[in-house]
Amino acid sequence: MAETNEHRPVHTYSIVAVDQAAGEIGVAVHSHWFSVGTAVPWAEAGVGAVATQSFVNLSFGPRGLELLKQGKSSAQVVKELLAGDPAREMRQLAVIDRHGTAAAHTGSRCVPEAGHLIGQQFSVQANMMAGAEVWPAMARSFQNSSGPLAERLVETLRAAQAQGGDLRGQQSAALLVVRLKPTGLIWKDRLIDLRVEDHCEPLEELGRLLRVFRAYQHMNRGDEALEAQDGQGAERENGEALRLYPDSQEIRFWSAVSLANAGKLEQALPVFAELFGSHPNWATMLERIHGLGLLKTDKKTYQRIIAAGEER
Repeated sequence: MAETNEHRPVHTYSIVAVDQAAGEIGVAVHSHWFSVGTAVPWAEAGVGAVATQSFVNLSFGPRGLELLKQGKSSAQVVKELLAGDPAREMRQLAVIDRHGTAAAHTGSRCVPEAGHLIGQQFSVQANMMAGAEVWPAMARSFQNSSGPLAERLVETLRAAQAQGGDLRGQQSAALLVVRLKPTGLIWKDRLIDLRVEDHCEPLEELGRLLRVFRAYQHMNRGDEALEAQDGQGAERENGEALRLYPDSQEIRFWSAVSLANAGKLEQALPVFAELFGSHPNWATMLERIHGLGLLKTDKKTYQRIIAAGEER
């Protein structure tokens, strides 16, 4: 790999953490650097997580995870990675294993303000910060937070920004969460992988994407309920998705389908009418799913739904 790719200057703040109760390992990061998610955060189900930053050595990510898989402790991994690196004093690195034991390094030549704090089940680290209160504020935020790990990680990043964050401002952010106990199926083990590549308010955008992600988790469960002929389950899940992401036409459409299938036509009709008025393809979509039996209404009810759009 070319030298310019090995040592990209990603001055940033990040957190690596484990939630034993939820069975999740996560890493979240923000930087005033384009596409920080392609360089800093690394995680593997059943193994742990790595954040490699400051003047980034990209190899620390995959190599760190491989060393953890070999049974080395987080402290041993950090020591071994740095031992052969002539630029180690320009590196900032954090490693956490699946047990929640963390180790970190902040090189003496990292751009001030720079430092890290290791706590129970987490490590926070930052460099080129506006002030030295950034990473202590991150630690307090994570320690005092509750709820799903992903949301806690995003709140930790927000705590950093509230203290001034990156000296240069904001640009990109990323969130990666994997299972603590692997299934052996990559598509199931990587739970959340969200990136904001270039944005004037990347943390707000990352938070928005996480809400959309949660909404579509409910949509997926609604699809599963629909496949299982569970009308009540589909209505419940699609309704929760709509609550989380009310601006989505996709979610409004399937929520209306669930309402119609549940016999709540009067609630569904205005939603269908609005969608048909916004774009005729929604009426075409309804026709197609009705033909497949996914819209479980008789012909008369179906025609009434179509007519509602024409009357709008």
